[in-house]
Amino acid sequence: MKQQPIRTTVVGSYPFPGWLEFSSQNLNKFGAADIKEMIEDAVIAAIHDQVTAGLDVITDGEQTRLDFNLSFYGFINGIEANETETRKFGPPAHDQRGKNNIVSQLKAPRGLGAVEEYLRLKKLAPAGPTLKASVPGPYTLSGRLMPNEMYKDRYAITEALMPFVSKELEDLVAAGCTEITVDEPSMSCYAYKEDTKRFADIFNRTVAPVVGKCHLSTHLCFGNFKGRPVGYRSIKPMLPDFLDLTVDEVHIEMANREFAEIELLAVFAEKMDVAVGIIDVKNYYIETPADVAERIHRCLKYVPAEKLSVAPDCGLSQTARWAARQKLANMVKGAKMVRGEDGK
Repeated sequence: MKQQPIRTTVVGSYPFPGWLEFSSQNLNKFGAADIKEMIEDAVIAAIHDQVTAGLDVITDGEQTRLDFNLSFYGFINGIEANETETRKFGPPAHDQRGKNNIVSQLKAPRGLGAVEEYLRLKKLAPAGPTLKASVPGPYTLSGRLMPNEMYKDRYAITEALMPFVSKELEDLVAAGCTEITVDEPSMSCYAYKEDTKRFADIFNRTVAPVVGKCHLSTHLCFGNFKGRPVGYRSIKPMLPDFLDLTVDEVHIEMANREFAEIELLAVFAEKMDVAVGIIDVKNYYIETPADVAERIHRCLKYVPAEKLSVAPDCGLSQTARWAARQKLANMVKGAKMVRGEDGK
């Protein structure tokens, strides 16, 4: 169980500093030592913003990932980029994300990199906040890989990736990580048309090695590439099968959906902690502490305070840093107001 009622947390990603985006496009001008320093500086910046906001749980902001999901392909052998079908022009959306061919047996001899990220965070973070690691689940991770003769469909690819994710989770726990989120937005996006029992089985087999060894959560949303959703935005198709996910906490996007289906939080709260997305990462309206407090009170009608965490709807990587800072600070202030602390 989590320690703090109405705990303030985040999903994983945080905006890159502008200089990091520029530098990542000009890496040939930097030496290895420069790049290492750059990475640590970016993580320090992400930590600073989260600690200054007063969050109970922080991450490294995923500052070494150009994408919360696709960056993991760099750790997997047997993958080759294929952008022949990728749309190059027009409004930014999910069909502009790269696709990849599988050219040989999938292997991850170096792991997936999340352990190195966590150890860096552990080294750089101050005492106090809980440190969280986020890893994409195998179904979501399979999403941009094209089936072939060896891996006939997305489910076959998922099964091939599952041992890599499971091993990474085990290694995170061994490294001392006590808070892990397994991101499976593809499962929530496609629950309306896929076999949700099969989704639950995939998830539970993936996380089985670490159940009971950390505070384990999953993040369910409807997409946020370039601030745009991609899935059918309803919780109902996930029920009842997602109630069988072996997690301590489920994170559910709510703010961007104007708290539609908020009553369904109650059925999740009967079986697990619930982290509610009460900050809209797709909107540049800065929620006030009073807004946050009002939203928390609405959630408390369905989720007891000891089971409730509050967070942004999704990772903040697609939100400008100036807005992310203010949104997080006000989220914490609003939570403190409800907890009876000085949050003004």
